[in-house]
Amino acid sequence: MELHEVEVTIAPDGTTRIEVRGVTGAECVDLTAGLEAALGGEIVERELTAEAQAVLEARSEERLRRGSGP
Repeated sequence: MELHEVEVTIAPDGTTRIEVRGVTGAECVDLTAGLEAALGGEIVERELTAEAQAVLEARSEERLRRGSGP
């Protein structure tokens, strides 16, 4: 069983920050969708880690090599 860690920080001004660890690629977006909706659903900024970006780029390059498009 994989361990996924989600850390939620709520600042005094009410803004929230969600950090996910133990997830590859952009699966973190799916993992936090319900939490984001419960917190109001307004995403001001989304920043993927370098690891997540590398996985997404590798998947995209593989699709292009196979000729199936983006």
